[in-house]
Amino acid sequence: MIKLVTLLGYTVEEFPSAADFLASHLLSGTACLIADVRMPGMTGVELHGRLITLGYAIPTILITAFPDERVRDRALMDGVVCYLSKPVDDGDLERCLRSALNSGKPVEENS
Repeated sequence: MIKLVTLLGYTVEEFPSAADFLASHLLSGTACLIADVRMPGMTGVELHGRLITLGYAIPTILITAFPDERVRDRALMDGVVCYLSKPVDDGDLERCLRSALNSGKPVEENS
């Protein structure tokens, strides 16, 4: 995924955990966040909520190998731009990135 996002022309930073991202000096300059729903320590949904609580309105794309309609609906209701299932289609990811970086508004057809 890092390779694809880089090939699309974006600068990418990778973090080993949500906590490392939250502690990063790059937090305030982050234009878009792509996170897995299931991560050790803090889920992608929890990370998105924590960012909002801290006052960071970072457009967020969540990705999962274990799609769950309740989690998806909750995430989208809470302002997540896209909720994508693995394997992620390159075109869907590109569409979500454009949406996240242009408006931050949720994309209607998330799967």
